[in-house]
Amino acid sequence: MEEETFRDSLATVDKQGKRNWIYSQRPKGRLYNARSVLSYLYFILFFAGPFIKINGRPLFLMDVTEGRFIIFGAIFWPQDFFIFGLIMVAFILFIVLFTMAFGRLFCGWACPQTIFMEMLFRKIEYWIEGDAPAQKMLHHAPWNTEKIIKKVSKHILFYLLSFLIANTFLAYVIGIDQLQKIVTGPFTAHTTGFTAMLIFAGVFYGVFAFFREQVCTIVCPYGRLQGVLLDRNSVVVAYDYTRGEPRGKFKKGSTDLGDCIDCMQCVKVCPTGIDIRNGTQLECVSCTACIDACNFMMEKTGRPLDLIRYASENGIAEKKPLRFTARMRVYSAVLLIILSAITWLLISREPVSGSIIRTAGMLYQERGQDSVTNLYRIKLVNKTTDNIPLTLRLEDAQGKIELLGHKQIQVKAEDQGEGLFFIVLPKNSIKTRKTVLHIALYAGNKKTGSIKTTFLGPVQ
Repeated sequence: MEEETFRDSLATVDKQGKRNWIYSQRPKGRLYNARSVLSYLYFILFFAGPFIKINGRPLFLMDVTEGRFIIFGAIFWPQDFFIFGLIMVAFILFIVLFTMAFGRLFCGWACPQTIFMEMLFRKIEYWIEGDAPAQKMLHHAPWNTEKIIKKVSKHILFYLLSFLIANTFLAYVIGIDQLQKIVTGPFTAHTTGFTAMLIFAGVFYGVFAFFREQVCTIVCPYGRLQGVLLDRNSVVVAYDYTRGEPRGKFKKGSTDLGDCIDCMQCVKVCPTGIDIRNGTQLECVSCTACIDACNFMMEKTGRPLDLIRYASENGIAEKKPLRFTARMRVYSAVLLIILSAITWLLISREPVSGSIIRTAGMLYQERGQDSVTNLYRIKLVNKTTDNIPLTLRLEDAQGKIELLGHKQIQVKAEDQGEGLFFIVLPKNSIKTRKTVLHIALYAGNKKTGSIKTTFLGPVQ
């Protein structure tokens, strides 16, 4: 009976349905080195991010408690959430198009889970416990002094790193200044903050010390989405079966076998334990470890490199090299348009926004023989770092605005302000029951925004 080569079981689950721990061999090679350099840049940006400020504001802040979000130093309030809605729609479309064109490139090169796991925690594990064979031996060894020291040291470092990562993430939520108050202040004054820090740290420790690749294969929906997003033209990490089959053990001078020598190195280095030769699989995160491992063996046996490489299914079947096809160019152009649209939304956002509400329960009031008034309340949000005194002007109608109490509305930096005012219109300019008006906001002689409202008047 011919041996079945296609998998019929999960690499992370044994025959009894229990967790099968993955001991992945340490990868080496050109792509792994490139990913390492990229991860170092990522770590620098991630850990330095909370300390970087633009005009006194953090670079990024997601303060859900106050409904305040800061992106590249620009502040967003609940009134700007429509922009976030558009960004989320654009982001979903971006994911769909990017995956259809470039597969799971993001997962292997930019996903925080992959970067932290493979480029930080896994490297610490290699440093303390050794490569995969040494880790297996240590796992099965009795609890002697060496094992206790290595295991305890590893988990202490894991927790300290998780604590550092959790605090950094928390700094992106509450701000570095608030985090410093929690860290330096008395415990009794910041019990909620300390509790949040410990919970965050515990979650990260559990993920990177125990849950690991299960995040990608069980929790993350992106891996399951690729089943409907990928097609035969998508770029994936692929095994060239037309060149590699039939596989067999290396024999010098043999011509009846393909280039695959069945060394299993691609399986040994895989952090999710799959065999890439079985085709594109949900567990594959495109980390390229199998590419480096295969290239190393091809070089040692004097065979052409890239038996495993970035390619499309059609490219493998038709023996065509990976090219920037018209399809990829179109998708890339659409992605660029989406990013440009999001950038324009962020840049063109008005520095001061707000809402105008006509006073509830009140109709229009007649003033003298020729004028009609409506009373309004205005609420303003200042998204800048400066205090702004604002004046109101009618843009597209005859009449005037009368502020109650002050000539201007004072709106403090990154704060809100409000006021009451009358709009006075001549009767002969009112043609309908409701007249649409636009109120311009001016800081000095500079227009900072415009708000639409309606004016209720008598029907002529």
